[in-house]
Amino acid sequence: MSHPLLTIGTRGSPLALAQTDMVAAALRAAVPELAADGAIAVLVIKTSGDRILDRPLSEAGGKGLFTKEIDEAMLERRIDIAVHSMKDVPTWLPEGIDLPCMLPREDPRDAFLSPVAASLDALPGGATVGTASLRRGAFVLARRPDLKVVTFRGNVQSRLAKLADGVVDATLLALAGLRRLGLADRAAGILTVEEMLPAVAQGAIGVTCRTDDARAQAWLARIADAATFAEVACERAFLRVLDGSCRTPIGGLARLGADGRLSFLGRLARPDGSAIFEARRAGAVAEAEAIGSDAGREVKAASGGL
Repeated sequence: MSHPLLTIGTRGSPLALAQTDMVAAALRAAVPELAADGAIAVLVIKTSGDRILDRPLSEAGGKGLFTKEIDEAMLERRIDIAVHSMKDVPTWLPEGIDLPCMLPREDPRDAFLSPVAASLDALPGGATVGTASLRRGAFVLARRPDLKVVTFRGNVQSRLAKLADGVVDATLLALAGLRRLGLADRAAGILTVEEMLPAVAQGAIGVTCRTDDARAQAWLARIADAATFAEVACERAFLRVLDGSCRTPIGGLARLGADGRLSFLGRLARPDGSAIFEARRAGAVAEAEAIGSDAGREVKAASGGL
């Protein structure tokens, strides 16, 4: 095939490429015309978030750093669809771009990694925990104020290398990412939701396309997972009310039960972990966004707009 039918835009990290492979495989299986050799092409795009490694993302501009250049490539028609970790996607999409597809969600919890302890609670006093996430840092300090939290950037592999070199005593990474890279065995343990509430949309892969691209919209509809959509819609509504970005320690997790009802837990923390505000909700899946928004309003009022 001389010209691809579909070009996918993605970041170039091993995890981003693994997730892109998952989307491409799902499309090949669901769309016969995309199964031919050369029907799908991949364009790697370096984002601002990939370039800025010398300071926390919260100081550099937050979530849009991992999507801005990819969105631009889409609007310029250099790519047809883009694959994102949903936790990196801002709650407001640029005009002309839709989010019609999410793959079935992986386990949303965080993994604990350390050569010196089997769990967060087992770390010795004064131990250093490295993380690039304000959420993880704040929730660690809320549970263990005796620990030291330091900024720890890089892709999964580089963070594992730094951990092995003793740069920090422990770190936390999304279990979903470790599983997709075949590295889940590197985790010392998995943190419960109560110990470490995940980032909004953690474990979910989203696929965007242009609003006016009916062909891509139709193809993506064949691989979209409704349960993941409902959970993530609820969580992102919570985040939207709180105007959440990488500058705010926020966690949120919605779960769709076998009875078709959603349960939701959302938390907002002070960056130093000195206070946590939370809300719990449950309701019909059709009310996903309303549930998240309502929880967000409760937390915003309780925190005084922290």
